[in-house]
Amino acid sequence: MVTLNRQDVELLAPAGDWDCMRAAVANGADAVFFGVEKFNARARANNFQTDELPEIMAFLHSYGVKGFLTFNILVFENELEDAKRLIEACIDAGVDAVIVQDLGLVKLIRELSPDFPIHGSTQMTITSPEAVEFTKPFHIERVVLGRENNLKQIRTIGQQAKLPMEVFVHGALCVSYSGQCLTSEMWGGRSANRGECAQACRLPYDLMVDGVHKPMGDVTYLLSPKDLAAIDIMPELIEAGVTSFKIEGRLKSPEYVANVVSKYRKAIDRYFDGDRSAPSKEEVRELQQSFSRGFTHGFLSGTNNKQLVEGTFPKSRGVYLGRVERVLRDGVVCRLEAPLKRGDGIVFDAGDPTKKEEGGRVYDIRRQGVKIEGEAQEGTLLDIVPGRSDVDLRRVHVGDRVWKTGDPALDKRLRASFETEKPYRVFPMHIKVSGKQGQPLHSWWTDVQKGNTVEIVSELPLEQAQKRPMDQVLLEEQLGRLGGTVYQLESLEAELEGDLIVPIRELNRMRREAVERLTGERPKPPVYVKRAVDVYADAGGEAAGPSKPEAGSAEAALQALSRAPGRTAEARPEAARLTALCRSLPQVEAAVRSKVGMVYADFEFIKQFPAAMELARSAGMPIALATPRIHMPGENGYHANILKLQPDAVLVRNTGALYYYLKARMERPEGPFPKLIGDFSLNIANHKAASLFTESGCDLVTPSYDLNVQQMFDLLRSTDTSKLEVVIHQHLPMFHTEHCVYCTFLSEGTDFTNCGRPCEEKRVSLQDRIGMSHPVRVDEGCRNTVYNAIEQSGAEYLGQFMDLGVGSFRVEFLEETAEKVHEVIDLYSDAIAGRISGTRVWRSLKATNQLGVTRGQLVK
Repeated sequence: MVTLNRQDVELLAPAGDWDCMRAAVANGADAVFFGVEKFNARARANNFQTDELPEIMAFLHSYGVKGFLTFNILVFENELEDAKRLIEACIDAGVDAVIVQDLGLVKLIRELSPDFPIHGSTQMTITSPEAVEFTKPFHIERVVLGRENNLKQIRTIGQQAKLPMEVFVHGALCVSYSGQCLTSEMWGGRSANRGECAQACRLPYDLMVDGVHKPMGDVTYLLSPKDLAAIDIMPELIEAGVTSFKIEGRLKSPEYVANVVSKYRKAIDRYFDGDRSAPSKEEVRELQQSFSRGFTHGFLSGTNNKQLVEGTFPKSRGVYLGRVERVLRDGVVCRLEAPLKRGDGIVFDAGDPTKKEEGGRVYDIRRQGVKIEGEAQEGTLLDIVPGRSDVDLRRVHVGDRVWKTGDPALDKRLRASFETEKPYRVFPMHIKVSGKQGQPLHSWWTDVQKGNTVEIVSELPLEQAQKRPMDQVLLEEQLGRLGGTVYQLESLEAELEGDLIVPIRELNRMRREAVERLTGERPKPPVYVKRAVDVYADAGGEAAGPSKPEAGSAEAALQALSRAPGRTAEARPEAARLTALCRSLPQVEAAVRSKVGMVYADFEFIKQFPAAMELARSAGMPIALATPRIHMPGENGYHANILKLQPDAVLVRNTGALYYYLKARMERPEGPFPKLIGDFSLNIANHKAASLFTESGCDLVTPSYDLNVQQMFDLLRSTDTSKLEVVIHQHLPMFHTEHCVYCTFLSEGTDFTNCGRPCEEKRVSLQDRIGMSHPVRVDEGCRNTVYNAIEQSGAEYLGQFMDLGVGSFRVEFLEETAEKVHEVIDLYSDAIAGRISGTRVWRSLKATNQLGVTRGQLVK
């Protein structure tokens, strides 16, 4: 068990606008995270403006609250200058930290400032001690762990990596690993890695098993998780070493922020007061009322696929009231499972949220025909009478679920917490006074929380008191009149020689001056080092940054703080190579026969790797083995097995695995070691990120799938293209989830220990609303990847990519037969050699002619 003090623990609240920020401060947040008009993962939030940063930070710091700017998206090449200007504005305004996804941006920040605080976003997909270790050379001072980590894993990461950990404890859950979801982009041109998620996980899908539709009744939202609520396991999280508790919700209302922050503030304070009791039923109901798709611990208590996804509705329902027992002429009869009163909002749930649902305000409540004043409690059998124009009772049926969707009285109480002229919180003040007759009264006023002290001296001398002298009581009464300020008197120490007095008006003046001066000190921002940096001026040189660690150390091997040289169009490489990623042994055999430059084996089960190695070795062809996209504590055995097989290369898909292989390479400097190829999931979207990974030790890197073709061109012109491999053909991997569709809907089990492994016998696809079936595949860690049904091709741009110096192109297969593998490889080989056009390739394959962002069936 980790022992933390109250001051070690931070409650971190969301703010999408000023009301939300005030609600967070008023209800006990220790820190607030917010975004500005660009570069954050909530593009649909109101957000703030960059020029508001000084005002925001002054407001927060005046209350002793920290402010973190969300910069948790990928930054494209043509945005680096704007990104630099925003970081400079953050440094000037005294922002307490930026929350960053893009490691290229991390590199840029460290060039601008060696000490400006950086927090690694959950979008970095940090889920293991090794992934934390990878961040340390860049002086990232805190990591936001993946929401898929459980309590045991969190404890392990904290003990091994020894870096402050931030964990989400409340709010909406993404079904996909953050930073690893490409669905919204693939179908609608709205990237989740760019703050534009269109919530494809909240759409209905049909379950297809071996190509046949499996009836699921009213369960259609197969990828829509319930909401996270960890309030009842806060003691376990604190004892696991979590130092920052994060509430999701920059798109939510200020009432939501006030409600959730106040509840978690009480939970944290209860624990440190020695009370481990769970929240009350009423507290949980109020949390549900603000927003709830049903509450779950997510993965914090371990994987339970059945509890994570119910599948019957995708949106907030509120508080469950019960089921309709009878439909009356003017209302319904229901036995309450939660309190209800006039004015509350309700909705009738007939089990199909795609259709219009009846709902409105409660006009009356009756028990046995008698009107009830006030609130009816749970267990009561009563008549609920909605407003006459609100609900068409002909569309309400016996058995429909009833939900309380609104509680005006609760909202009013929550608004009162921040819609007030009073200070949101007050801080202890210590005062010391001393003096003797004929001299001024000296006073020292200390802001205990900030540690600031000001000295105030009276303008009038002390005189002999004729009546009531200034004693402890009088001084506390006059100097302690701090109402309406952010201070309250904690203690006063008086050292006066004799019975002395000054006019009361002078004591009041001294108090006002002291408060004014101390209050002016509270908002002062921290001062960081800031350097002048030209984003592109470091070509071929070494970027400014923190002092280098000792040569040969692990940190030196992993530190990546210099930029790769810039490039312009140049002569094509003499022999661009084509590589093939295969997901079955027949595909590997076909690729080997087709004589590609290298074959990648990316199998669901590692036990098939030796057979793939044998196929490639017998043909004299280089082979790379692919890692899973996620690296959890205790999963290094997978990577040790890969190294035992001695492949020519490893396709590395996360920073935790990369750290493992870099460390292994350092520990065996003699002898052969596989080349390390960084895959798309490292999210390389700009030249600084590419440079960071190649300088860290990657031999090749793969640009992010978030890049459209123009953004790819921009990247290639600024990057050492000899270090890049471009994926030119693939089924885009959309969702990558810890939630297992096979376990949830094809077994009675809850996780891999008891599901019976239906994934080994069945093939599942998710059919969307336009009839496309998207294959779902399982990896060695029982994680699911949902692939797009139609492959996409960038063949049309092959010539331009080669003109920019790209010498390695990859085609990726999913379910293709051996014959199809031959066809695809032959077409791309001919296109690279110039024998056919790229247009002919994608038309022959009936693939989508697009690299990166596509326009699809989601509404933009």
